[in-house]
Amino acid sequence: MNYSVKKIGQILNATTQIDSKIVTGVSFDSRKVKSGDLFVALVAENDGHDYVQQALTKGATAVLVDDRHQIDSKIPAIIVSDTLLALQQLGEYRRHQINPKVVAITGSNGKTTTKDMTSAIMGSQYKTFKTPENFNNEIGVPLTLLTMPDDTEVLVVELGMDRPGQLTTLSELVSPDIAIITMIGEAHIEFFKTRENIAKAKLEITKGLKSQGTLLIPYDEPLLTNAQVKQNVQIFGQNIKDINSSSSKTIFTYQNTRFAIPLLGRYNIMNALAAISAGILLHIELKNAAEALQHFDLTKNRTEQLTTSHGVNLISDVYNSNPTAVAAVLATLKIIPATHKYVVLGDMLELGEQAASLHACLAETVINANVDGVYLVGPLMNKYLYPILQRRFDSAHLHQYETDQLAELIKDLQTLGENGDVILLKASHGIHLENVVNALVK
Repeated sequence: MNYSVKKIGQILNATTQIDSKIVTGVSFDSRKVKSGDLFVALVAENDGHDYVQQALTKGATAVLVDDRHQIDSKIPAIIVSDTLLALQQLGEYRRHQINPKVVAITGSNGKTTTKDMTSAIMGSQYKTFKTPENFNNEIGVPLTLLTMPDDTEVLVVELGMDRPGQLTTLSELVSPDIAIITMIGEAHIEFFKTRENIAKAKLEITKGLKSQGTLLIPYDEPLLTNAQVKQNVQIFGQNIKDINSSSSKTIFTYQNTRFAIPLLGRYNIMNALAAISAGILLHIELKNAAEALQHFDLTKNRTEQLTTSHGVNLISDVYNSNPTAVAAVLATLKIIPATHKYVVLGDMLELGEQAASLHACLAETVINANVDGVYLVGPLMNKYLYPILQRRFDSAHLHQYETDQLAELIKDLQTLGENGDVILLKASHGIHLENVVNALVK
């Protein structure tokens, strides 16, 4: 990005002042501003206009502000009616200026892992840029567009959703050539009420999908396979052979090519096949895809495999959680070869009026996982799952903690298990089990 204030004003059809300054980056957090950045004063819980001076002191070249706030005429500025909308318009302009092939990914689970896999595969043959961290909302997506390098050939962008209409906006913003829906789970069912409504909202990703673009969907989700979509639709997930899992990787054969991914679980094979299918659409050779997937950069807290100081293997999947995701990762835990296995489950959030039944329904899944100990964290797990598990586990093997008792949980887990044993941690991000993981691997 290398735009003058005047150029940005022209793109946004906005008023500017001191318009000769050059902008080389963008930020909406005054604490993270770097020299050359355009500081975008967003109006949310905190009004970004209150931090304009702090941003300038940190090195911001110019500021993007709205016309309801007064600003010193000596400050380089672009003045618009809505700073969020202007940020999105600027991102959209850059997307079309660079004009990469765009792969957009959404889904109730697996979208970040699929993003990482897709980026690795595309990077084997193209100059590829992907969504940083979890920048997948109305603010993060335009920031992704504005931070991608000028020579980007393929952009892999993650699109999040927590309400109807959100994916329409984001899909139209990035105008994908390929769209992927990883799965339909119960994430955000508090707001959508049914999986059918979640599927309908996820299908909004096709609103910006180019007319000649392709939607990739899992073969085993009728809520998607029966949907009416104008663009080309392809399914993924079939014709897998010779699946073999170890404590550190999953191996499978697809189209006579052997793949080995450094992740566990059938659900990660599905994520890999979504990424491989996108690669095939952009003419990536399968041997290059297989090589790329052997080692790729995985975003933190997405089914990470770590090790404690005394050799216990940790499976950390603590960014989000819902019953479908918990069942999938517990099925993986069941087949891992280990002398002892333990599971730490934190509350699954945003389940609304179905929270009680959906937490209780995990009982059979936990029991069938054949674990040696269960550690429950949070009021929902303790109220709805704990009483059911009490019928199968004694007090030495079933434990409960409130969300403010993570220190006690850490202390109990630090001496749990021996070399080669496994502890799985799974929860919604709001429970903050990442703090437990960090303490255990110090």
